[in-house]
Amino acid sequence: MEPVKGDGSHKEMNQDPAKLSLSNFIAGESRDPLEAPPTFTRWMQAGAWAVELYEPELLASADARTTIDYNGRPRSVINLCSYNYLGLANHPEVVAAAHGALKTHGLGACGSPMLSGMTDLHRELEQRVAEFLGREDAMLFNSGFGGALGTISGLLRKNDVAVLDNRSHLSLRDGAVLSRCRTEKFEHNDPASLDAALRRHAGRRQLVIVEGIYSMDGDFGHLDELIDVADAHGARIFVDEAHSMLACGEKGRGAAEKFGVEDRVPLIYGTFSKAFGALGGFVAGSKETLRYLRFYAHPYVYSCALPPVVVAGILKALEIGRREPELRTRLWENANYFHQKLRELGIDTGKSTTYIMPIVIGDRERMYRLCHELRRRGLWVAPVDYPAVPQNKICFRACVTAKHTRADLDEALNILGDTLKGDSKVKSAAFRLRCKMSELALRMSS
Repeated sequence: MEPVKGDGSHKEMNQDPAKLSLSNFIAGESRDPLEAPPTFTRWMQAGAWAVELYEPELLASADARTTIDYNGRPRSVINLCSYNYLGLANHPEVVAAAHGALKTHGLGACGSPMLSGMTDLHRELEQRVAEFLGREDAMLFNSGFGGALGTISGLLRKNDVAVLDNRSHLSLRDGAVLSRCRTEKFEHNDPASLDAALRRHAGRRQLVIVEGIYSMDGDFGHLDELIDVADAHGARIFVDEAHSMLACGEKGRGAAEKFGVEDRVPLIYGTFSKAFGALGGFVAGSKETLRYLRFYAHPYVYSCALPPVVVAGILKALEIGRREPELRTRLWENANYFHQKLRELGIDTGKSTTYIMPIVIGDRERMYRLCHELRRRGLWVAPVDYPAVPQNKICFRACVTAKHTRADLDEALNILGDTLKGDSKVKSAAFRLRCKMSELALRMSS
């Protein structure tokens, strides 16, 4: 469906609200640019039962079992929403390190890294990340989104071409838009489609932008094949390792390590908000490239630096992630077990092969109804709607962590199985009822 053009007709509200999405309300409907579109407000009110699933209030730490506010009351849940893949967000050593930095460095950095926000802790983390990844240097960002946006927009120029996988994260796409370069997309993980996209812009500087693990699909980027294609065209490659860093590869260096292509990737981007259990982002590469980026990545230059208390926690998380590979082993054992059991239940997880698993529903109203039922039963999963995923892939997403016990996963599977099976029975009963009513109507009219 095309976005509304703001002609004042509000014709989209005459359609079935279940068929509308956020993509329908991106144009202004009034002369006031600070006013939300009135039809959006009415749509949100009409769908309040679905909207209330978003921005849930966490009442405890992001652990494997936690407590959220549901319908105004504390609800104990199995947490399949968290990116805390290795359980480091609430690791005692990480918390202690943060406490220590709070005493010595205070709460905030209180300045841009360029002017006054850089501390000895920041410099230490840069060095540790660079050493961990075998790069000359690393630089830190105060958010993962801003870091990806700043890196792409800082490197590319108007005459360049950004060639992105069509499932690329919005931060990467926004970075390309901000750079004002030309953008191209290729079909997800498709080398032939990438080859065609690169041929269309032969002779220009081109940057191929892919991800280690795709956050909605839960599948790996086909790094080795895609790099082969990029190399054949003389294009450079950029890998976003947000969901794979510290959680993949023998040493935890992400998907590039797992697929044996680290030496072919000159610039690695990652975040601290996933397996590190904190927040922020980083990019690692050559000293000269990063020296350039420090002046041209706007989110770095014009934002406050990461709080030192967070940096200290990340330093400890990196130390633990390196010295305890068993955390990664447990994460993947849990992921493989959960995948196997979901398949046995006949649940569609798309092409996921990782600890991120979309549970494909394909119908908006049913997805929201099921999410409510799962929360009532004590299972917390994330609703994912269009345009974050295609219309036919509307789903709720489950993230398994190293801290889930087998008992946690079995209980989650029982809840999922009972809920989805029960929903199917309800739908079948409703279908049979509609059939009987149709038969009755035919008899009465004959």
